[in-house]
Amino acid sequence: MAADFPLTVAALDRLAGEDRAVALWWRDDDARRPSVALDRLLLLREKQDLQLALAVIPEDAEPGLAARLDHNGMIAALLHGWSHANHAPADEKRAEFGDHRPNAAMERELIEGRARLVDLFGERFLPVFVPPWNRIGERARTLLPTLGLPIVSTYGPARPPVLGGPAELNTHLDIMDWRAKSGLAMDEADRRLSDLIETRRGGSVEPIGILSHHLQHDEAAWALLERLLAEMARHPAVLWPDMAALMAARNTQ
Repeated sequence: MAADFPLTVAALDRLAGEDRAVALWWRDDDARRPSVALDRLLLLREKQDLQLALAVIPEDAEPGLAARLDHNGMIAALLHGWSHANHAPADEKRAEFGDHRPNAAMERELIEGRARLVDLFGERFLPVFVPPWNRIGERARTLLPTLGLPIVSTYGPARPPVLGGPAELNTHLDIMDWRAKSGLAMDEADRRLSDLIETRRGGSVEPIGILSHHLQHDEAAWALLERLLAEMARHPAVLWPDMAALMAARNTQ
């Protein structure tokens, strides 16, 4: 499988030669209920014995989802918005928790969403907010730590810490090509991931987040995810930190 990711493996080999490693983590978005796609995702996770952070939409999250994940300490639930509804004006990009909404409405949904996931998942819920479409307004950001959500997870490099604001634990490699509505081409995923690894060789200590979307995958996306996880699970220069410990570490930075 190394032939699928030659640039990435070469970058990791250089890290290994320097007696260094890079931390990876994995987030999958938009879970609501059990499904055939979710079962396929969980089989991939089980095959590589990796931890998975499942971003769950709380409004209509079903008890069956929690039951499907019951007794699996390798899967954490994160808060993924409230209903994944777009409230942005027609001329703006989609967002559920943007600055166009009143604080009171967003606060109510954050409180109710957090309470629902705590009720469903108990200790498997980690207090991380994943805004739908990876977009969140500045006012919503300031609300998070006051409501028991000290970490936000979006897409791209983390912003510098702001006093009183949430810590960031972001994703950086989306396995989907949203324009093509298909899995990202293998060579493009290899190029992007190798570039991310090189920034860590240059001094960045931010964990690299892999982002998947089980309900949107076509066969190209499933193939990419399977091969990517297999390669990253076995390379000696890749670390997969414990999820709860990783969240705690980000929250103290």
